Amino acid sequence: MLIIRSTGQYIAVMNMSEIEKIIGFLEAGLRAENLRQKAIAHNIANLETPGYRGVDIKFEELIAKALKSDSDIDPLQIEPEIYQLNQTPVKPNGNDVSLETEIGRMIKNTLRHTAYIRLLNKKYQQLQLAIDVK
Repeated sequence: MLIIRSTGQYIAVMNMSEIEKIIGFLEAGLRAENLRQKAIAHNIANLETPGYRGVDIKFEELIAKALKSDSDIDPLQIEPEIYQLNQTPVKPNGNDVSLETEIGRMIKNTLRHTAYIRLLNKKYQQLQLAIDVK
């Protein structure tokens, strides 16, 4: 069991397996956002390729399903899935990638990535505080 404190006040009691699971989910989120960034870059690189259809990744749905499950979840087993976007308007050349849409997705992805990094940093700071307790 780990007691995490902030400025002399005890704020949470967690066992190491709970902390490891939280960190695992955050790391899984980072892996998903890295893959999504590659998918966005791939879409932008193929902006004018005739017949190219944009791709994205499915991750948030997988996390939600895993969290609703009654079984014990290993965050390392949650892998994002790449899928083809089929609900976007297709241009005359058969391509469906919009630069404006991809830039918007990139901004959203960057914000999520930053949030995961900040949350991980916070968890590591809490662990350091717990280690430093004398």
